Amino acid sequence: IGHQWYWSYEYNDFYMINFDSFMISDLMNDNNLFRLLDVDNRMVVPLNNQIRLLINSSDVIHSFAMPSLGVKVDAVPGRINQIMMILNRPGLFYGQCSEICG
Repeated sequence: IGHQWYWSYEYNDFYMINFDSFMISDLMNDNNLFRLLDVDNRMVVPLNNQIRLLINSSDVIHSFAMPSLGVKVDAVPGRINQIMMILNRPGLFYGQCSEICG
């Protein structure tokens, strides 16, 4: 779920796990993190399993993107968009909002 300045994640198949993910500010960065990419809570997905992401927004238009995986999905208030994917290689993939909020 896209919000202005952060994303919320819900794992509905796993005991209703919910959390918010905020970008780490420059004040919290210990120089071992990537500026404007690292977050306080990362989304973790299983390897070699089909994953369905449901994307929407609570306020304005957003766009959820993971460029290294070729994923980009718009998050529009009042609409649910979905994407299916299978991760076939382990790694740390950075997601980012690719739409100016609003």
